[in-house]
Amino acid sequence: MTPRFMQMSRLLSKSEKMAAASRTWFRLSPQFLQSLRRSDGKLFHTGRRRLQTKPSNGAASVYHMANTEALPEYKHQAKIIDGVAMAKEIREEVRVEVDQWVAKGHRAPHLSVVLVGDNPASASYVKAKTRAAKGAGITSETIVKPSSITEEELLDLVDKLNKDDSVDGLLVQLPVPDHMTERTICNAVAPEKDVDGFNVVNVGRFCLDEPAFLPATPYGVMEMIRRTGIETFGKNAVVCGRSKNVGMPLAMLLHTDKEHHEICADATTTICHRYTPGDQLEVFTKTADIIIVAVGMPNLITADMVKEGVVVIDVGINRVMDPVTGKMKLVGDVDFEGVSKKASYITPVPGGVGPMTVAMLMKNTLAAAKKDGTYGLSMSPKEKLSQEVS
Repeated sequence: MTPRFMQMSRLLSKSEKMAAASRTWFRLSPQFLQSLRRSDGKLFHTGRRRLQTKPSNGAASVYHMANTEALPEYKHQAKIIDGVAMAKEIREEVRVEVDQWVAKGHRAPHLSVVLVGDNPASASYVKAKTRAAKGAGITSETIVKPSSITEEELLDLVDKLNKDDSVDGLLVQLPVPDHMTERTICNAVAPEKDVDGFNVVNVGRFCLDEPAFLPATPYGVMEMIRRTGIETFGKNAVVCGRSKNVGMPLAMLLHTDKEHHEICADATTTICHRYTPGDQLEVFTKTADIIIVAVGMPNLITADMVKEGVVVIDVGINRVMDPVTGKMKLVGDVDFEGVSKKASYITPVPGGVGPMTVAMLMKNTLAAAKKDGTYGLSMSPKEKLSQEVS
């Protein structure tokens, strides 16, 4: 063993003792890492939390925790926003409204769901929606079509359901097969039955602060923020993801004037996306009071990218292999374990935004049945007065 290697071993052993004594993980500085070379001249294999040597003689690998800066002890331990409990509360509220609606002589609201193909994830989502509808007193049906159906045939089916007065809410479960144009299908659903909020008319209306059906996932996120009592006025909000069904509507709702309806946030809003350089993404997230992530990339947001007290809403759903069990599990886009030690509020995956998406779909379906012109949204006093006068 060379004198240099013996010196490094003593340094590492000392760091190990420090770590064991304090039960604190250590992070290696770049300068320290660059200085480490094995006796055979090869670089050590390094990770963020570990330094690993792989001896060329086939001996067992040796792991060391090393120098130089201890991770800080954070002041916060995030409150978990329980999407399951909140969604249940909303479904119960919808159930009460449905019962009152029926008691006045109306039929129960009805939701029609069109499922094309045999995508297991889509089938699971549809099942969750119809199950929630039953619990909320809403009748529903699932119309299943093979992936071989043509776009024209699907459009004919949607047109038929548009004209059916017994159908209040209508949605085509996305994604549709590759031979179809998603935008064409979404625009085919009548705006007044478009409980997904994907028709271009509804998108345009809410972008102009007009009453409209809101996409269920952004609607659910904003309702979570509202019911949790999180302050948004003038806050810095960062949305990671710019999809037309989630990221873009969220950014619109976050920055929109709360004067129009209570779901809006009056926040200063920034959108980041796949072409935002990593170093710039960190600049934005470190100054954010609210971060909403909807990208589909596990561990995109880590603890070192956020400030203490931040609110983190994780919309991402990713299936990854659990190294402990060897089975697949669901995770979000946020390093939950690390970020929850700095955030003031955080949503889990699963059990966060997902249940809220389904619950808000029920609110939209009830609003479609009532046809009252507010789309189930609470308007400002000024707008209410305007409607009463007219």
